[in-house]
Amino acid sequence: MDLSELRQEYAGQPLDVDSVDPNPFQQFTAWFDQASTAELLEPNAMVLATVDADGRPSQRTVLLKYFDESGFVFFTNYGSRKAQQIAANSHVSLLFQWLPLHRQVEVSGVATKVSSAESLKYFLKRPRESQLGAWVSRQSEVVSHRQLLEAKLNEMKTRFGKGEIPLPSFWGGYRIVPTRLEFWQGGPGRLHDRIEFRSDGQGGWGRSRLSP
Repeated sequence: MDLSELRQEYAGQPLDVDSVDPNPFQQFTAWFDQASTAELLEPNAMVLATVDADGRPSQRTVLLKYFDESGFVFFTNYGSRKAQQIAANSHVSLLFQWLPLHRQVEVSGVATKVSSAESLKYFLKRPRESQLGAWVSRQSEVVSHRQLLEAKLNEMKTRFGKGEIPLPSFWGGYRIVPTRLEFWQGGPGRLHDRIEFRSDGQGGWGRSRLSP
C-alpha cells in the first residue's frame, strides 16, 4: 500500500524558546488545558514506552491520572509486562499526541512506585466496576477465553458483595519523574517547532530549540 500521498499540512501558533513558560510543568498544564477545552478524545491518553532487561522495547497506551511538579502518575497491575519491564529498567518515555491541535509532548524520565496510601486514595475514586476489574485481571497473562474473565468477575462480585472493595496488593501507581520534556508544534512545510527542556539535576530546567 502506497501512502506517499497521504499527508496533512500543519499550522499552529509558533512556538519559541522565549514564548514557552520557563517551567515545563506550567507549559504542559497550559497545553493540557487547551487539549481538554478542545474536547479531544481522552486528552490524558499517553503512550508509555519501556524496555526489558535485554533492551527490547514495548509500547502501550495508558491514562494519566494526575500530575504536578513531582511527576506524571498512572496506575496498573504490578504483575503486568510494563511493570516487569520497569522493574528491569526504570527509564521510560511518555508521548502525548494531540494531533487535532498539531501538538505532541514527549516526556523522558524514571518510573517509581507510588506509596500504597497514594494508590488506595486513587483506587477508592474508581467506579466499582473498575475496582472489581483490578481484582479480575492478571494483566498480560495468557487467558484461554473471555468466559473465564466473566466468571472471575462474578466470583469477585459475590466475594465482596455490597461492601467496600479493598486495594489489591498487586495493583498501584507509578510516578514518572521527568528529566527531559519536548514540546512539538506542527508547522507549515514540515518546519515544526520543537522546544526541549532538560533538567539540571538541581530543580532547574534549561531549554533549547531543536531542528525539526
